[in-house]
Amino acid sequence: MLNTGKFYWGTIRKAIIAFGNLFKYISIEKHDSDGNLLQTIKVPLSYAPKQKFLAKILQQANSTDAPIQIVIPAMAFEMVGIQYDPNRRISLVQQNRSVTIDRNTLLTQYAPSPYNIEIALYMYAKNQDDALQIIEQILPYFNPDYNLTLKAIPDLDIKNDLPIILNSLTFDEQYEGDFDNRRSIVWTLNFTIKLNFFGPINKVGPIKRVIANMYSDAAMSNSLVNYSVEVNPFTAGPEDSYTFIETFEEF
Repeated sequence: MLNTGKFYWGTIRKAIIAFGNLFKYISIEKHDSDGNLLQTIKVPLSYAPKQKFLAKILQQANSTDAPIQIVIPAMAFEMVGIQYDPNRRISLVQQNRSVTIDRNTLLTQYAPSPYNIEIALYMYAKNQDDALQIIEQILPYFNPDYNLTLKAIPDLDIKNDLPIILNSLTFDEQYEGDFDNRRSIVWTLNFTIKLNFFGPINKVGPIKRVIANMYSDAAMSNSLVNYSVEVNPFTAGPEDSYTFIETFEEF
């Protein structure tokens, strides 16, 4: 089963990149007390585990030697789980097919395996207004899902719909030490990405001979006719001239 040779379609990698691209253009605005725009800040986005992400921010924030403080607010995301999705399973014998340019080879691939990828998006801010500006730029697009289209298998021109579902969101407000120290507001948004994992591509040549056996009973013990047909000449290709040779064998 697993001796079909190496294949790699970058399914998870493509999904992670597509997910990150959804949030890389988010920015917030700073206003003065009169409502005048002072500054527009693009919110940085990175792929990082939550604890590492927060530790980096807090370490730099508490450092007196760092010449430049990290941009806050900031966002990070990571894959936190993966599981099989039996509700999207289809027939195992279903195939995707495509003919090569020379039409002498048929490319086939069996139905994909459906899996759900769990993604967590973390957002760190030092005040609630910054956090809410980001949240309101995300939630309207998830009702509760957002669909992307990825080119999953270029060789077969297979385009895969990628539903991204927002499952939940929570926030946690903490203070490091007493209330005079830096305040941290962390929002966590949990998403599910519905992926399809495709297997290897098989190459099949043209069918040049067909044999059909007909029986008189359901148990197929009494043969009536054996029928066969093949291309003549047998070496002919799809663009060549050829005829068919039919053979009947009655019992």
